[in-house]
Amino acid sequence: MPVEVILPKVDMDMATGRISRWYVGEGATVKKGDLLFEIETDKAAMEIDAPASGTIRDISGKEGIDIPVGEAVAWIYAEGEATAAKPTQEAPARPIALNETAPAAAATANVPEVVSAKAVNATPSNGTRATPLARRLAAGAGLALDAIAGSGPKGRIMRRDVESAMTAPKVEVKAALWPDQIISRPPASSQPRPAPQLSAGAAPLNFAWLRQGEGRPIVLLHGFGADLNSWRPMLAAGPVDAPMLALDLPGHGGSPRQTPADLDAVAVDVEATLAALDVGPVLLVGHSFGGAVAATVAARGDADVRALALIAPAGLGPEINGAFLQGFVRAKSEASLMPWLRQLVVDEQVLSKPFVNATLAQAADTELRTAQADIADRFFADGTQTFDIRSLITGLRIPVRVIVGANDRIIPASQSQGLPGEVALHTFAATGHMPHVERREQVLKILLEMARA
Repeated sequence: MPVEVILPKVDMDMATGRISRWYVGEGATVKKGDLLFEIETDKAAMEIDAPASGTIRDISGKEGIDIPVGEAVAWIYAEGEATAAKPTQEAPARPIALNETAPAAAATANVPEVVSAKAVNATPSNGTRATPLARRLAAGAGLALDAIAGSGPKGRIMRRDVESAMTAPKVEVKAALWPDQIISRPPASSQPRPAPQLSAGAAPLNFAWLRQGEGRPIVLLHGFGADLNSWRPMLAAGPVDAPMLALDLPGHGGSPRQTPADLDAVAVDVEATLAALDVGPVLLVGHSFGGAVAATVAARGDADVRALALIAPAGLGPEINGAFLQGFVRAKSEASLMPWLRQLVVDEQVLSKPFVNATLAQAADTELRTAQADIADRFFADGTQTFDIRSLITGLRIPVRVIVGANDRIIPASQSQGLPGEVALHTFAATGHMPHVERREQVLKILLEMARA
């Protein structure tokens, strides 16, 4: 008999939840414990594992809509089990929510629908059809809904449509709809602050608002060979009440495939992106190579950086695992990639299947990996860190915290010793080069404390 996959209750007050992302598709083969989907609640984002091994079928839990706790969102069939074997118990009728239409709901739910004409024909006051999650994401990113093409039923704007608009190389934002409420800062005067005017290509780097919230924004810069999505596991560790903006560095993710001349050149692109989005003052966070970039941005003083967090930062000493850099950019298959990914962490279980698959997808992008190989040759020539950020940190007059893993096999944790006494150093035992993944709860807590200070 097939195994029912239900929407679980992940906090005490939860009556409904939303699937923010499916990691598998219809017909996929899964093993017990594999990651199936992510639930987004008002308090946290939680990853849900497969309760059994088999083939995923009858996916009815759609992304971005409210789903009652305990409702079946899919079924897992054992090998050779007929699809018709699924139990056909009659389920109680449920009314369609205002963000659904009768055709969409009837096609995706295995229960009778009770539909009122008022519910079906309801249209938001601004005339634009969008799911609540899409509206919330668009507001957090400062995007006008009427400028986004919807891919859902009857042109409804879905989460994926907003995310595509958020990461598009060309950005257009209508001034009247810029979300000042996302960034809390005292007004410069009693006169209203004019909203930013973004022309096409004004933001040189690809970006995405991973979370919305209030207070000081947290800007995240990933490490070498990663992209802005590498921060998502950390954000699933608990509730996040601060706006979080992640950027793709040059030669990474959706940013231009170029090799910057030096750290200052990367910093210029980061500063221009923040200026185009009118983001500031900020807590700037950087991991590994992104840590060196973050320190450079803070030291230049052109961006309004009020605090700096460096996670396993590069640039504090010459030694680096050159074999890892070369092996990583050359790997094209899971068999050749996994030995290098294992060097990033102490606990290999944090290397989830979605993480591995995402890295493999990047490995298949020849242009991307060629750009990253050039970046490695420029900044880590002959297996050596060719730049130094220690003096930059020493000259800063803002709060600085450095977070490292004691068992880092890429950049030795010992390089973080000898920093000025006012720099707080957090060293996590039994942790490798990715503390924000292996110790995500603790690192997230540190960052949120810094943002609130």
